[in-house]
Amino acid sequence: MNRRVDYLVTEEEINLTRGPSGLGFNIVGGTDQQYVSKDSGIFVSRIKENGAAALDGRLQEGDKILSVNGQDLKNLLHQDAVDLFRNAGYAVSLRVQHRIQVQNGPLGHRSEGESNAIPAAVVLVSVFALTVVAAWAFMRYRQQL
Repeated sequence: MNRRVDYLVTEEEINLTRGPSGLGFNIVGGTDQQYVSKDSGIFVSRIKENGAAALDGRLQEGDKILSVNGQDLKNLLHQDAVDLFRNAGYAVSLRVQHRIQVQNGPLGHRSEGESNAIPAAVVLVSVFALTVVAAWAFMRYRQQL
């Protein structure tokens, strides 16, 4: 079965405070070393464990960084982008583009043969919760007799 892959593109402003290991991520890209075909932008290649970006949690590997402290990153050499990050100061504001992969078109769309069934774990947790509530209600009822 052929599956169409679509992307939902969102932008977000992320403010990070530089920590002992810097901002806590590595970048790739630039006009001299394109990371994505036909796109010379700057992308996050790695989030460092326990770094500022990892602790914040919003920046993800693969995100495109559009600007740093309001300065656009379009048409920069890779080293110029690195220098910009290094000289950005203690409090750094990033404008980031997230690209979220969505299979089979828009959210909620199901192709022929795909099920809308509720996962078994959800059913089991629901049954367990109802059983606990019923047992509690029964015990309260018996106490009142």
